[in-house]
Amino acid sequence: MKAYLIRRFLLIIPAFIGISLITFLIVQLAPGSPVYLKLRQAESMRSDTASEKIIEETKKLYGLDKPIMTRYAIWLGRLAVLDFGKSYKDQRPVRDKILETLPVTLQIEIISIFLVYLISIPLGVYSATHQYSLGDKITTIFLFILYSLPSFWVAMLMIVFLGSERFLNIFPINGLNSFGATDWPWYKWLADRAWHLVLPVTCLTYGGLAGLSRFARAGMIDVIRQDYVRTARAYGFSEKIVIFKYAMRNSLIPIITLLATLLPSLIAGSFIIETIFSIPGMGRLGYEALMSRDYPLVMGVLSISAFLTLIGLILSDVMYAIVDPRIKLQ
Repeated sequence: MKAYLIRRFLLIIPAFIGISLITFLIVQLAPGSPVYLKLRQAESMRSDTASEKIIEETKKLYGLDKPIMTRYAIWLGRLAVLDFGKSYKDQRPVRDKILETLPVTLQIEIISIFLVYLISIPLGVYSATHQYSLGDKITTIFLFILYSLPSFWVAMLMIVFLGSERFLNIFPINGLNSFGATDWPWYKWLADRAWHLVLPVTCLTYGGLAGLSRFARAGMIDVIRQDYVRTARAYGFSEKIVIFKYAMRNSLIPIITLLATLLPSLIAGSFIIETIFSIPGMGRLGYEALMSRDYPLVMGVLSISAFLTLIGLILSDVMYAIVDPRIKLQ
């Protein structure tokens, strides 16, 4: 196991370089330039001669006058010492801005992943063990409807119907805590934080929950038709023991595979959800960086996202061996 983990961590390096190179090229070649946005905000472009001179000086200031591969080599060299550069917007170190917002995003992502697996696995098992029943049909229709709903649209509906004074006004619709919550007792502060996270976590959770429960159902249906499950029933074990002791472990293997795809989809969703609910997380930070063409900040956010995705792949491989002892990590 130790040798396998070392090899997998070493393989992260070339994979990360490839991802960062593609991301860097896409970001740099995208329409729009931070130079023109900066000059437009400063209203400095008064004459053609002056504007050209200012543009060239601004490009040189930001290092945008160098060839694109040279800029990538410089950025990669800084990344080796965890230096993401400085933000074009406020000249603050990108690393500091990410460290301020990353815990917020991780908090939301971890809660969402936990809820996805906590709800989807029992739903999948129920649908598989009650195949074609009324409950299975209702559950299937409901989950397919959830899976088809875009998260930003659901977020807007929740804001209107659950957080607006015109309707129910039950949940807060922006931020992580109420004003002055830092002075409250810890239990009251925690309850207030949980209440603020209900809507954003719901928007990030329902899509993955709907998809994962269908995979859990398909995996369980395939397993309960195996010979060893029939043998367990023939020995006279109760249905609960057959399902949860003999069939459950093997049915979890395809669900664990999806952990590697669930994490990046949640990170991508956080760009939209955190912006809609005004949550000061890494997703909102990345969205604002994209809108302002803040290249160092965009690359910093996307690099952290790529690294978390690669870590999710390693966790999936390790969990394979835990769930199925037949798999040897050699």
